[in-house]
Amino acid sequence: MRALPPSLVLTIAVVAGASMDATIKYLSQTNSVLLVAFGRYAFGALFSALIYWRAGLPKITAAMWRAHALRGVVIAACAVTFFWALTVLPLAEAVTLSFIYPLLAPFVAWMLLGERVRRASIAAAGLGFVGVVIAAQGAPSTEDSPMHALGVSAVLASACLFALAMVLLRQRAQSDGPVIVSLMTSVIPGLLVAGPAIAFSAPPHPPDWPVFLMLGAFAAVFMYLMAAAYARAEAQRLAPIHYTELLWASAIGYVIFHETPRPQIYLGAALIVAACLYVAYEERRLALRSQTT
Repeated sequence: MRALPPSLVLTIAVVAGASMDATIKYLSQTNSVLLVAFGRYAFGALFSALIYWRAGLPKITAAMWRAHALRGVVIAACAVTFFWALTVLPLAEAVTLSFIYPLLAPFVAWMLLGERVRRASIAAAGLGFVGVVIAAQGAPSTEDSPMHALGVSAVLASACLFALAMVLLRQRAQSDGPVIVSLMTSVIPGLLVAGPAIAFSAPPHPPDWPVFLMLGAFAAVFMYLMAAAYARAEAQRLAPIHYTELLWASAIGYVIFHETPRPQIYLGAALIVAACLYVAYEERRLALRSQTT
């Protein structure tokens, strides 16, 4: 993967991520969300372990385990809330609302790392909130989709948790490397959801086992390539690529689930993406200015 530019690596990761979300939505139609979450991390850990083995079994220190333990708790909570939202929302709508997480990251970094929140970030967060409101317009009525509002709330809660996970990833990606990050991102959340999933879920239907295996492959590829891309390039350069996921999610949702997103979804997405790109532009401009002074 080092022969490929980071932007292309992240593009492949985004395609894998959209495919992973679609697989989760498919499996959640016949299996509990907890079981799907466990399958995602158990099979993801299997594929990540193969990557770890091929990389020569790099050393995992006690400090790495401690650092990734907190991130694992956050990721497990993020996954369960987002996976449940996929059961009640169209794929493209869930993806669009999840785009707000980069706008939340500066506030998370302020709380955790003491980083100053710039006015540009506050303005962009306001614009992103407007985008969320617009994307929610035209939603099905309570009679037609009684869980829709809860689904939207679940995605927004998941976005907050994912913003926290990304701030924690930024602390570990360059020091630990994509192989260890990918492995820890599957192993620790998998251990956390294993007990509840086994206790409260029925076993998967036999025809679903190959789909669970495919889910693990998508998850491992997504996490490994994303960590690899972020370890080699600035977040500002890579941020716009994440938003191509809406195109992939729309196409997959239309072909597999026969979903046609509302026009408000795309309008809201345009505002959210514009806000995120504005923040990325401001970050890059400030970084360049600091280098010349």
